[in-house]
Amino acid sequence: MRLRVLAINVQNTAGDPRRLDLLNSEIRRIAPDLVAFEEVIQSPERNQLEELLQGTGLHGTHQADVMASAPPWADHYGGSAVATRWPHRFAEVVDPRLPDAMDVPWATMAVSVPVPDEGELLFISASTSWRLEAESARERQAVALADLDARHRGPLPTIIAGDFNATPDAASIRYLTGQQSIGGRSVHYHDAWAVAGQGPGFTWNIDNPNARSEMDAIVRQPHHRRRIDYVFVGSWYAHPKAHCYINSAELAFDQPIGGIWASDHYGVVVDLDVGMEPSRPQQSGQDEHRILTLPLLALASIFRATGMLA
Repeated sequence: MRLRVLAINVQNTAGDPRRLDLLNSEIRRIAPDLVAFEEVIQSPERNQLEELLQGTGLHGTHQADVMASAPPWADHYGGSAVATRWPHRFAEVVDPRLPDAMDVPWATMAVSVPVPDEGELLFISASTSWRLEAESARERQAVALADLDARHRGPLPTIIAGDFNATPDAASIRYLTGQQSIGGRSVHYHDAWAVAGQGPGFTWNIDNPNARSEMDAIVRQPHHRRRIDYVFVGSWYAHPKAHCYINSAELAFDQPIGGIWASDHYGVVVDLDVGMEPSRPQQSGQDEHRILTLPLLALASIFRATGMLA
């Protein structure tokens, strides 16, 4: 089944107030099935998620709907949210704050999505520590993210999307993509842009005027461009009876419309083919014995030829 995934940091209520209407219009045009939002304001005065989803037919949940209390600064910088084409079931929310990274108001939230005719899919909207020097915290948050998946994953490959505040060569991203271990542990998810994207895929870019003001305060370098927003797909070893083929990955909100930039981040849109694998006839014990024995016999022949086995 075809699924379209969108990851977008909407930059709370900063800047031009017309941005929200533009974001809503573009979400309706893109027509995603799964959306991971970051920096969404939800307060007694304003429900930004409702504004973003108006007319889309998507079902939304904001972290404020499921957390016992709001993290500090969430009223100003917003929180995480998910939206899905089909009604979802809340699974778990993880507060990513750590003793050395307390200024992270965006939670990581997992929901279970019933994909018609295919089964349950775990969808996670995630974010990590934003400070440039906080990679140690991001490493621990990446491990916690993988643990969250392990606790709730369904038969269909898990999809994780969000703003990870780290480039592909960072330890936290390398851990998630199976390129390095952390604390003696390792996992593997496919980075959709690495599989199907074209070009560098920068999502936080000095060429975006909305991002430039943030970079002037945080980075203070004139040519800053990074890919920090991702869509990850679970691997076959965790979902041996299903598939999730990454067909395309493109940027969204990467150009102004009517002179308005939608956010300080560009979005990522990924098209997937998701489904359960056809049942295969179970092999007999004799067949399984032959499959295991033949490679061992071949290895024994190699060892004898090289004098390693008498």
